[in-house]
Amino acid sequence: MDSCVTAALAALETEAYGIHFSYGQRTEERELIAARAVAERLGLRQFLPLRIDLFRIIGGSALTDNAIEVPDAGDEIGARIPVTYVPFRNAHFLAAAVSWAEVLGATRVYIGAVEQDSSGYPDCRPAYYQAFQQLIATGTRNADIEVVTPLIHLSKTEIIRLGLECHAPLELTWSCYKDAHVACGHCESCVLRLRAFAAAQVPDPIPYIRNGPAAERRACNP
Repeated sequence: MDSCVTAALAALETEAYGIHFSYGQRTEERELIAARAVAERLGLRQFLPLRIDLFRIIGGSALTDNAIEVPDAGDEIGARIPVTYVPFRNAHFLAAAVSWAEVLGATRVYIGAVEQDSSGYPDCRPAYYQAFQQLIATGTRNADIEVVTPLIHLSKTEIIRLGLECHAPLELTWSCYKDAHVACGHCESCVLRLRAFAAAQVPDPIPYIRNGPAAERRACNP
C-alpha cells in the first residue's frame, strides 16, 4: 500500500518507472501481480520485475524462511524488531534502483518507507536514507540521484488519505504477510492496514478471511 501511494505521487511529479522485487517472500507471486496492476493503472513508462534469491538462501526472516512462522500481531507493534524483518533488505532494493536510475538518467529514486505506524524495521528510519544518500554521492557516476521518501513521517491513516487524494489504486494493493489469496487479518501488516482504514473511516477495499480475525475486530473498534 505504501509503495502504491509512493508510485502514484511519483507518477504525478515525474515520468515514472516502476521496479519490483521478488525476493523469496511468502506472497511474492501475489505481490508481483499487485505491483504490475498498480504500474499499469498509473501508466508508468516501464515496469521492471527483478528477482533476488539471496534472502531466501540466507534466511533469518519469517517472510523468507519457512522454518520461522509469521506471528500474529501483538499488542505493542513496533516495540521491538519483529521476526518479519528481512536483514538489510532495503539497501539491496535501493542499490538496484540506483543502478537502473543511472542507466535511465533518472535523478530521483522513490521508496515507500514509513517510520511511523510501522513494525519497527531499522531500514525505515530517516537516518538510514540520509546515510544511503551519502553513499550515492560518493559511489555513482554523476552523484545527482536523490532518494525520495515522501511517506516516511506519515502515519498509515495519513497515507490512506493521501492515497485517496492522489487517486492511488489502493484496491489493487496487497499487504498480507501470510496468505496470497485472502488476507489473513492477523499478521502485523494486516493489522496496521486495518487499523489505518478504520481510523480514516474508509472501507478497506481488499477481502479478508471472515469469521473471527481478532485484528479486524480491533480495527473496527480503534
